[in-house]
Order: sequence, then C-alpha cells, then structure tokens
Amino acid sequence: MWLLVVVVCFLVWAVGTYWYLFGKPSPFSVESVRPPGPLELDQKKRHKILKQGFRKEKVPENLDAIVIGSGIGGMTAAATLAKLGKRVLVLEQHDQAGGCCHTFTEKGFEFDVGLHYIGQLHENSLFKIVMDQITEGQLQFVELDKHIDTIVIGNGEKSRKYTIYSGKTEMEEHLKEQFPDDTKAVEEFFKIMKMSARKTHFLAALKLIPQWVALFLLKSGIANLCSSIFRLVGTNATAVADSLTSNKDLHIIFYYLFYGVPPKESSCVINALLLHHYKRGAYYPKGGASEIPFHITKVIQKFGGRVLVRAPVNRILVDNKGAAYGVTVKQDQEDVEVRAPVIISNCGVFSTFKKLLPSHIQSKPGQLFNH
Repeated sequence: MWLLVVVVCFLVWAVGTYWYLFGKPSPFSVESVRPPGPLELDQKKRHKILKQGFRKEKVPENLDAIVIGSGIGGMTAAATLAKLGKRVLVLEQHDQAGGCCHTFTEKGFEFDVGLHYIGQLHENSLFKIVMDQITEGQLQFVELDKHIDTIVIGNGEKSRKYTIYSGKTEMEEHLKEQFPDDTKAVEEFFKIMKMSARKTHFLAALKLIPQWVALFLLKSGIANLCSSIFRLVGTNATAVADSLTSNKDLHIIFYYLFYGVPPKESSCVINALLLHHYKRGAYYPKGGASEIPFHITKVIQKFGGRVLVRAPVNRILVDNKGAAYGVTVKQDQEDVEVRAPVIISNCGVFSTFKKLLPSHIQSKPGQLFNH
C-alpha cells in the first residue's frame, strides 16, 4: 500500500514538474539578448532610472503584480514577470533602487554598499544566462585576477596571512601549498564542495512534493540513502571542520564566507557552496554594482512596469479569505492604497509577517494566501 502511494506521488510530482518547467511559455529567449550598449555615465540620466520617487499618479494601471523591496531577488522576480508580459510595480523604501547592489557617491568617489564580486559567470553558465536575460544582455562583467582574497588571522607580528585563488584546480592546489600537513583535509572539504554543488537539486525536489511525503523520506532515513546531501545540510559547518582537521586556521579558511550567522549555527552545505561559487572565477560588473538594478529597471519599464523609491510599504492588504490583494504605501501623512492580484515580498520573512501582515495572518503562518 505504502509503495503504491509513493509511486503515485512520484508520478504526480514528475508530471507536475515537467508541466511547470516545460508546459508554460518561457520568459527567456535568445532574441531578447542584445549586444551591450555604452555605459551611461551621466548621473542625472541614471537617477531618472534608479531614483524615481513614489507618487500615486506614477503607479501604472492594471497591475499584474507588486514586489515589495528592490533587492536582487525582488528585481529578478519582477523582470522575469515583465518578460512574460506582466505589468509589475516594485516599491522600495530607500531613495535608490537596488538593495545591496546600490551605490553612493562621497567626495566624487562612488562606493558599493554590499557587492564585492560575483562567481559562476563563466560563459554559458546558468547564472550568466540568467543575468543576460534579466538585463537583456546589457550588463557586462570583468573577471578579476586569480588571487581573489587575502585572509589575515591575528594581529601584529604574530599575524598569519593566507591567499585564496579561483580556478577549477588552482583553488584546491593553492590551499594545499599553504597547508602541506592538511592536504587530506583540504581534499575532503573540496569533495564536500563538489557534492554540495551537484546535489542541491535534491533539496529543491523536496519542495515540489507533498510535505508529508518529504517528512516521511527524511524521518525514515530513505532520503539519506539517496544522497548524503540530506545528512550534511543539517550538520553545522563547525562540526564538519572539526571532523576534518584540528588546524584552527584551516577552519577559518573553510568557512570565512559565512552568511550572517557564525559557522556553528550554519549549514556546512551552504558554507561550502559559498566557496564553491568562486571556483570558476570572480567577476565585477563593469561600471559598478548599480549597473545591475539600472538595467533590470529598464526591462521592467519596457513592459509597462515601474520601480519607485521612497515608497515605504506599511501594510499588505488581505481579504477575509486570506488572499493578498494590495498594499498601502506611506506618503506624507496618508496611506496610499495600491492593488494587484499578486503580492511578492522581498523584504524578508520576519518583516513580512511581523510588520506587514494583519495579526490574524501572523498567528497562522501556515495559512495559504497569494504571495
């Protein structure tokens, strides 16, 4: 009986996945990618794109979706919908679009606020294809030297300096040269990196099947038999590093790219993926980080949408069935209501639930609603 249920669920998942991936029109096309034009250096013209202030009369009519927040996730979602012919409004509370990709000028110099470099932009990579599509080929990247990072541990005369190289083989070999007594540990860590990069789609697959089936596979141990990625994803980075070597400096090298929480609280898979991200090189957008939202905004506008700043969303409107149908934007002393059938929040799950949603939705985080 259980075997029959699992087989039926697998077939439903397989058919549904195929339809989801191939049964719908793709927003991506080769024809939409154009040769990149010259860099726009006129700041006034750039500000007309990146600093369009919110006013009610600027809101496009007959919106298909509203995106809260102009970080790279929200902008990518908006551009993808736009390329499907949807009219999308992106609302940003800051005075410039782009989130961590925006820049500021001080005493004539431009500074990035978040982006240092990006990996996996080699020719024909999936990431390169996506970036080309959401900017229609207008974003250019420059590859950095192989020496991408220097890590200094300690202070003064007792400080130790290590260098990180990019490259499919160079990264690992260069690390072995700096830690000749821990070559086995380096090899094992790079195996984890490789496995993490190749098997993450198994984790994504769990999201496409019914929750009870996913829980059954995990708790029964069947998932672990399919791939060790399921065991590793729940293992913290510090525990894995400790199992590989007692060299504390090497521990730091393995997990210096942690993502907001210390290694003892983060998954070793995520940390390994961060370092793996730069194996094929590190790249920087030509013209600065703000080129990313600059060109994505143009794509959104091309299909009738807008990216408006100084637009603090203070509430997601939800009907009595639990479906989101709009937002309110604080302007001066009044709340301006903007409606759309789809609301996408890119301002973080905690801000979304604790600040923007009604109290009855906050108390039932599992409740379904349009998002």
